[in-house]
Amino acid sequence: MRTYLDCIPCFFSQALRAGRIATGNEKKLKKLLDEIGRMLSDIPLESSPPETGMRIYEQVSAITGVFDPYKELKRASTEEALALYPALKKKVEKSNDKLLTAIRIAIAGNVIDFGVNRNFNIEAELAKVLKTDFAIFDYDKFKDHLDKTDEILYIGDNAGESVFDRILIETMKKPVIYVVRETPVINDVTYEDALQAGIDKVAPIISSGTSAPGTVLGTCNAEFKEVYKNSNFVISKGQGNYEGLSDENQPIFFLLMAKCWVIANDIGVNEGDIILKGINV
Repeated sequence: MRTYLDCIPCFFSQALRAGRIATGNEKKLKKLLDEIGRMLSDIPLESSPPETGMRIYEQVSAITGVFDPYKELKRASTEEALALYPALKKKVEKSNDKLLTAIRIAIAGNVIDFGVNRNFNIEAELAKVLKTDFAIFDYDKFKDHLDKTDEILYIGDNAGESVFDRILIETMKKPVIYVVRETPVINDVTYEDALQAGIDKVAPIISSGTSAPGTVLGTCNAEFKEVYKNSNFVISKGQGNYEGLSDENQPIFFLLMAKCWVIANDIGVNEGDIILKGINV
């Protein structure tokens, strides 16, 4: 997905939000915004938002001196999600369609996104998503591919959300490789975050090698690229991964909530809609 003009003020907002979490030093924050302004003036709209996001968050760390501003927020959101895990597992087991319920739970977890919105209620979002109709619902294709595949490549999105991914992984009952970010960026899931969520109990964890807030193949490592190239069933969680992979030729199922107008418009849905969208499937 390309960058839209509407993304530009969002980049400033995200940089300032992350900067304020890292420091209260107004001079550093002013320097950060000045640097982001200079940087954005040279970025082509043809680049994807995660490519720009990678450069923005590198500046946040460099100027504030804080490598992982969202570390404690990530830990807290994962703890909150883990507290809900037993009840959600029971909900899946009691469901008439266990797989669909687990997919809904995984998508509901996508609300845990400090890049787009810090104001969310996980339990309220779960209740809502479990009853909401899908705007795009390629469920039959998903089930067909799941039946035929020997292994799933599951690209994670946010810390905390990965607890809900774990429920879907357990429900699919197929071998899964779970993908995390190489270094901290916003509240995206890293290896450490995935371990806290218990992903290692259900799937091997690999890093994509990127520090972008999304899967930008040009910045990924050789191991991930090889696994990705050979995968016939990719699950991509969240907006950042959609932004990075939506123009790819691989068979991919995107599971996400459209949390901003730009993403919703690009997909062809309304803001707030939930999506199970397959491409090249």
